[in-house]
Amino acid sequence: MNAVGIDVSKGKSTVTIRRPGDVVILPPCDIPHTQSAINDLIRQIKELDGETKVCMEHTGRYYEPVATWLSDAGIFVSAVNPILIKEFGDDSLRTPKTDKADSKKIARYTLDRWAKLRQYGNMDKTRNQLKTLNRQFGFYMAQKTAMKNNLIALLDQTYPGANDFFDSPARSDGSQKWVDFVHTYWHVDCVRSRSLAAFTEHYRSWCRRKGYNFSADKAEKIYQASSDLIAVFPKDDSTKLMIRQAVAMLNTTSETVETLRREMDETASTLPEYPVVMAMNGVGPTLGPQLIAEIGDVTRFTHRGALTA
Repeated sequence: MNAVGIDVSKGKSTVTIRRPGDVVILPPCDIPHTQSAINDLIRQIKELDGETKVCMEHTGRYYEPVATWLSDAGIFVSAVNPILIKEFGDDSLRTPKTDKADSKKIARYTLDRWAKLRQYGNMDKTRNQLKTLNRQFGFYMAQKTAMKNNLIALLDQTYPGANDFFDSPARSDGSQKWVDFVHTYWHVDCVRSRSLAAFTEHYRSWCRRKGYNFSADKAEKIYQASSDLIAVFPKDDSTKLMIRQAVAMLNTTSETVETLRREMDETASTLPEYPVVMAMNGVGPTLGPQLIAEIGDVTRFTHRGALTA
């Protein structure tokens, strides 16, 4: 039995190889994350006599490339919760916290939990990819909210309340009617400088060009509301630039959000637990992949209490 304990950090990993009886095959040493160094480690592991298992903590994102490199080389790799390593008894009054000490402790944990270690596989790679997609989705959702609020704040100076004219849901590409509307009618004077008939006809043409439903009553309501508004910023090129730039940034981010949403659902659908999660009440194509991304492999939980813990 060869236990390989790896403490992974950014740019390098500290590796220890032990056998039962406190036999050290390889004392703690640093392995840089370069192709040549990893290939040397793989070759050294494969040259060991007997069965070999590699264990590491799944902390942050640094462990994933190392786990993938070793797993693709045909080596048994297990990534475990760092809390399990932390609480593992070390038979010592001292608890040093260094990369070398951690790699030695992980190697001892590997020997102690030898039969219970779960192998890192292709499904883990997919779940890690899904989790990264979800984190990117959350990041861009926050950006989208910030950009939406920024656009509304600008509109308060040029066309107050224009963001409330429509309640149409977002399209598949993330675009929204009110955002497209203020791109064309970026200042209140873009509407009220025309007659009602002229604006109605212009709005009809805009709806046809953009693929939105036209309503003469809606056009009249917008015109009447616009006639009584106060704009702080003048209707000039600087104001137009600010509004249209804000619209462009919001549309780009919205499109990115929808692309990530579709990619998450497509990636999650390849996992075995997808049908079960999607069958839950209240779970849709957005929440389902997010649950799978953050929970991981649900089959590792024996009961609901374990999942809660």
